Amino acid sequence: MRKLFYNAKVYVRSGEFAEAVLVNGSDIEAVGSTEALMVQAPDAEQIDCGGHTMIPGFNDSHCHLLSLGAQMNRPHISNIKSIDAMIDVCRQFVEDHPNVCQDGLLGSGWNQDLFTEGEKRIPTRHDLDRISTEFPVVLERTCGHILTCNTKAIEMLGLDENSPDLTDGSFWREGNGYPSGVFAENACYLPIGLIAALSPEQIRENYLAAMKYATSLGVTSVQSNDVSLNKDPNGIIKGVIKDIYENGDPTMRYRYQICCYTPEEIRESAESGMFAKRGQLLCDRMVAIGPLKLFKDGSLGARTALMRTDYADDPGNLGMDCIPQEQMDELVRTADEYGIQVVTHVIGDGAVEGTIESYEKVIGDGPNTNRHALIHCQITDSAMMERIRRDDIRIFYQPIFLNYDLHVVESRVGKEMASTSYAFGTAIRNGTHTSFGTDSPVEDINPFDGVFSAVTRKDLRCFPEGGFYPEECVTVEQAIDAYTIGSAEAEFAESWKGRIAPGYVADLVVLDRDIFTVPHDEIKDIRPLCTIYNGNVVYQK
Repeated sequence: MRKLFYNAKVYVRSGEFAEAVLVNGSDIEAVGSTEALMVQAPDAEQIDCGGHTMIPGFNDSHCHLLSLGAQMNRPHISNIKSIDAMIDVCRQFVEDHPNVCQDGLLGSGWNQDLFTEGEKRIPTRHDLDRISTEFPVVLERTCGHILTCNTKAIEMLGLDENSPDLTDGSFWREGNGYPSGVFAENACYLPIGLIAALSPEQIRENYLAAMKYATSLGVTSVQSNDVSLNKDPNGIIKGVIKDIYENGDPTMRYRYQICCYTPEEIRESAESGMFAKRGQLLCDRMVAIGPLKLFKDGSLGARTALMRTDYADDPGNLGMDCIPQEQMDELVRTADEYGIQVVTHVIGDGAVEGTIESYEKVIGDGPNTNRHALIHCQITDSAMMERIRRDDIRIFYQPIFLNYDLHVVESRVGKEMASTSYAFGTAIRNGTHTSFGTDSPVEDINPFDGVFSAVTRKDLRCFPEGGFYPEECVTVEQAIDAYTIGSAEAEFAESWKGRIAPGYVADLVVLDRDIFTVPHDEIKDIRPLCTIYNGNVVYQK
């Protein structure tokens, strides 16, 4: 069945717009004037867009879709204003969902820097003991790189004041040496592991809930880090994804970002077919088995991001190197030998530099055939940005991070380094392949917040006036391109999605106001009137 979307302002590319889009099945057949396409397809179903703006569907280049769905079924502690308020929310959740919590409570989203009432600090086991002392309670910070658990969880882990320090991650101690309940980096897996694993039915429910929510915001593709060999050794998550796309009713395209932790795991996974080279497609272009995802450091908010010099507000602290350099080199080399793209979580400039060095050892004089990439890439200087451009390394940015980080980054790294960080404008202007995403549920998967952040460099309250280091602002067109064709290029899909053009898949969004002409401060308030995925309307306001 052919469909004609007409009477629209269709974004083709910067400075070029059309009036109508003719869709044939799942693909775009033609783009042009309403009159011409009505003549070309007189029998097509006609859909009047009412003069509204149409852009390609958003493609989030890095998120955690399963975690987003799970968070929708957990206590809502994102943007919570105090430890006491967090405890009240969790107590109420336990009271309302006794069956869910009988074996433990897992939540995420708190951020001590947003506490405006009571003490502005990281919560401890004593705080979470007020929720329960009978079952484990584990509450992750919004970044996912640090968490707090209650005393029951510590006891179940068999830890006390005599327990040795961990070699992989860390836990904080009280004055007498007893664990405080705060765990960082890879040590977070210990208390999380106490909570009963989700059933396949729950996993499926969480995926579908997250898809439905993201679709309502115009997201038609995600590159999602949900699969990890050590967290899903039996392949349950992968099986659920396969079932959704073969037997369910998906509303977006999905690309795996898969975690492995040793060269042996990479080899075994590659040889078993778990990885696909350069965006190999499954389920009629709906699923791609994608890159190896590595974690080089932690987060800026938790002061575990790896820095080259001490934190300005925490002398002596350089953050955490989650993968020592020799090991990092070996992981990248092994993946590259199998033709596997590597995408690495890097926030501090020390992590960025170390990862670039590992990439350079396999890229050599280029080209970067496997499109190895940096996820986040927050703290950088000008020389580092030029090095990334020269090596043809991709950057997967999350502009919405500025909503929080612009309030803390200068205190963490100093004004000089802050001025060259979150360098969206530099990257796009110098030709670095750049894509946008959200890291949801660390941030909301709402792409309009991300476009707003990249264009204005303000927080969601429109502070500061004029923007935070506004020389790094981008245009609306550049932001949309990074979120569409840029994200498609990041996953080897730029030849068939990310643009409104003949031969591309019909993943489209019709907006409730014109993103190209509204005052920039209003971009964050835009919402889809409808979202079209694979040629079908999957959301309508």
